[in-house]
Amino acid sequence: MVERVLVGVRIATMTGGGYGLIEHGVIALRDGVIAHVGQAIPDDFAGVTPEDMGGRLVTPALIDCHTHLVFGGNRALEFEMRLNGASYEEVARAGGGIVSTVRDTRAADETALVEGALARLDALIAEGVGVVEVKSGYGLDLDTELRMLRAARTLGVRRNVAVRTSFLGAHAVPAEYKDRPDAYLDEVCIPTLKAAHAEGLVDAVDGFCEGIAFDCKQIARVFDVAKELGLPVKLHAEQLSHLGGMALAAEYGALSADHVEYANDEDARALAAAGTVAVLLPGAFYTLRETQVPPVQAFRNHGVAMALATDCNPGSSPLASLLLTLNMGCTLFRLTPEEALAGVTCHAARALGLTDRGEIAPGYRADLAVWDVETPGELAYRIGFNPLYARIIGGEG
Repeated sequence: MVERVLVGVRIATMTGGGYGLIEHGVIALRDGVIAHVGQAIPDDFAGVTPEDMGGRLVTPALIDCHTHLVFGGNRALEFEMRLNGASYEEVARAGGGIVSTVRDTRAADETALVEGALARLDALIAEGVGVVEVKSGYGLDLDTELRMLRAARTLGVRRNVAVRTSFLGAHAVPAEYKDRPDAYLDEVCIPTLKAAHAEGLVDAVDGFCEGIAFDCKQIARVFDVAKELGLPVKLHAEQLSHLGGMALAAEYGALSADHVEYANDEDARALAAAGTVAVLLPGAFYTLRETQVPPVQAFRNHGVAMALATDCNPGSSPLASLLLTLNMGCTLFRLTPEEALAGVTCHAARALGLTDRGEIAPGYRADLAVWDVETPGELAYRIGFNPLYARIIGGEG
């Protein structure tokens, strides 16, 4: 039996709908699980030597619930071209956009995909992240989609972090199926989903519901297969336009609807009724220089849980800092620091269907982050500054 007692801590438990602050706190851990949270050492831990954290803040370990960490190549040249005045068409003609990432990802073996992703993952871990979601979607063929998912699973073996995988075969229509999206779904996406599930590589099924990707009826076909396989669903919805993706996500009881800039009050009501989390992605909003902000007040009014994530990807959000995401969520979307921290802890856990992470409470996994700050709001306040003191995962660290 492994037991630890942390004393001299200010605890942001993230329970009860707010910070849930406990001053002069004590956290007792047993075999990787939180056994006690309070202000006194429990009797059954009296023989354990306390570890004094010096008044530091403890939060749940952070959770990045929407990433595309596994991919080949990068799109820095495309970024530079755009800033030098190139149009979207000119970038596309030069081989830019998702087509270039698909090409580079298909050309990369599993080792290369893992090594590239580890660098990005390490940046997140250094900021106190204990859980990360990783999507496929840059292969768009059976072999590469499976290779991406295997690489994602390997990340959780190579690092002390939990990795949740989402199958995103319905991300885009590959060049070889141009103007034939339904044929792609029938011949590649759905068979690959079934193969990935058979191999134990899928925790959830995602899709991109937009004019540049797939419509609601097409996504529904993929979701129907996910339902048959017993897999939960998530959805990229209402990022660039309003096509009804939020309503579709709610209809299928999705874990989350992500991006959601063009959602409206009716969508917020539907998400609330379905218990679906709205995942806000300010990195993409910033990188694409968008102006349509998510309907945060509508989500508040209807009690929709809001999560935050990096959306780390090579094109629209080359962001590998969840702490910066906190600041962006506050400055760009006007979240409060309390909402932002909930967005990368308790609400992010809900967005991944995790019931034992994201809060500091008895029975929860002992995934904690210890910070050199005085108040929780400092985590969203600072820019380009990492105050992490210690990261404890499963009671270790």
